[in-house]
Amino acid sequence: MAAKAGRIAPLAEADVEVAVAAAWLHDIGYAPDIVNTGMHALDGARWLLREGYSRRVAGLVAHHSCASYEADERGLAEVLSIEFMREESPTSDVLWFADMTTGPDGQDLTVEERLAEIRERYGPEDLVSKFWARAEPTLMDAVRRARGRMRTQPM
Repeated sequence: MAAKAGRIAPLAEADVEVAVAAAWLHDIGYAPDIVNTGMHALDGARWLLREGYSRRVAGLVAHHSCASYEADERGLAEVLSIEFMREESPTSDVLWFADMTTGPDGQDLTVEERLAEIRERYGPEDLVSKFWARAEPTLMDAVRRARGRMRTQPM
């Protein structure tokens, strides 16, 4: 996913260094020693700040791929919004695009395939599947913006 972010960031006029760093680190909150709230985006972002990463990278990790919807489901929406500003930029769109077009084993997927994979992996009653039902339009807007920026750039 980080390699994809690095390839597409220049085409989408995004901050390549920040996009690649956030892509490498976006799921760090799943690490057992980092888990605190159970929301990997928030736990990872908090850990990044403790480790000296920039507030911008931590914020991108905290809000990657519609994390605010998950935070809402977990009762953490206010905490997330107070602790980390949500960036809406070409860089955040690149991160979301790369995350949502890369499967768990690094394979290229369409966004639709990725969402189907997530729903299948978690099952219909899981909190993750439930928040994606609400988040999908927002996610698709970010993916469309990233694709649109990439199409306007010379290859």
